[in-house]
Amino acid sequence: RVLFRSWGLKAMTEQAIERESMEFDVVIVGGGPTGMSAAIRLMQLAGEKEQEVTVCVVEKGSEIGAHILSGAVVDPIALNELIPDWKDQGAPMGVPVTNNLHWVLTETGQRNLPHFIMPPMLTNDGCYTLSLGNFTRWLGEQAEALGVEVYPGFAAAEVLFNEDGSVKG
Repeated sequence: RVLFRSWGLKAMTEQAIERESMEFDVVIVGGGPTGMSAAIRLMQLAGEKEQEVTVCVVEKGSEIGAHILSGAVVDPIALNELIPDWKDQGAPMGVPVTNNLHWVLTETGQRNLPHFIMPPMLTNDGCYTLSLGNFTRWLGEQAEALGVEVYPGFAAAEVLFNEDGSVKG
């Protein structure tokens, strides 16, 4: 359950707070790549099991991806599992990595290290360089297409509990 507060002209007491609420089966706080991927996967699983589930993502930024300003090198292995046809769907994956360089920096310059002596996790073969903000916005579009309700501009401020200790909002 997501509760939205609206403040009236009355004194700001607990009685003066009017709350609107909407019921959801799952509320995800944070519209970053992880939150969007979780929402997408939940909707995919519900579809596979022919069950109806309501999923909501609340994001404090003014839009999905608004607070994600960096670039990234991304291995698409998880994306291949989540959205196998991501290329056809127009994922903004940027430029494929074509070369791996490893340097040791010294006071006066750099020394190149041969790639073959580096551990496998330092290989970016098959990866892509991209704008993480653009990628996150694209994930948001994919989530909305599956029926996820996305609410940017809403920061989660507190967790509300039922008397038995379960989360109610």
